[in-house]
Amino acid sequence: MKEQIFQQVPPGGPWPDLKRDRPPPGAEFELIPPNYFAPLDLAQVFGRTAPLEVDLGCGDGAFIAQLAARFPERDFLGIDKLGGRVLRGCRKAARLGIRNARFVRIESSYAVQHLLPAGSAAVVHLLFPDPWPKRKHKRRRVVQPAFLESVHRVLAPEGRFRIATDQEKYFATIRELIRPEMFAELTPPPGESFPVTAFEKHFVAEGAPIYRLELRKIS
Repeated sequence: MKEQIFQQVPPGGPWPDLKRDRPPPGAEFELIPPNYFAPLDLAQVFGRTAPLEVDLGCGDGAFIAQLAARFPERDFLGIDKLGGRVLRGCRKAARLGIRNARFVRIESSYAVQHLLPAGSAAVVHLLFPDPWPKRKHKRRRVVQPAFLESVHRVLAPEGRFRIATDQEKYFATIRELIRPEMFAELTPPPGESFPVTAFEKHFVAEGAPIYRLELRKIS
């Protein structure tokens, strides 16, 4: 009889595995769009209407999480195609105790084309995108004419587009693609500072120069 009883009990016992079923730390910060073919309802996502900053290719999320902690009156959206990076960003946001940041797993070019509403972003950050240095891979670079048109559409009037890279040739190519009727080059405001990304720390430690470009949307 005892043998029959034990055989009827599922492995782990009849109770739910609470540790397994519990959402991972920071899960509330991951944004899973209800429709990947329609613009996000940002007021619903963040529960308010506030200036939005977007980090395309957000890496481990440290940059956007620190900005969110520094500016609670703004909302922040980190975008990356790698799930592990999104998870780390969510955990950083949870540790900082912020509520004004979300992370979404998706390609940056797709997000600016389909998910971000027109005129929704006060600032778009593109920091150290993959340079794809080989000639045969250049078509994979995120900065292409269509991508720049999508960023222009997403930016609010007078919105800013910040770019940083350690690749001089890629930087030169980006500058050549900037259309003067869409963007005007800006001088960063005095005293303005941003958190240093993990990529930037690595490149600076290796002595690599950092090339920066700050643009303003021309309506």
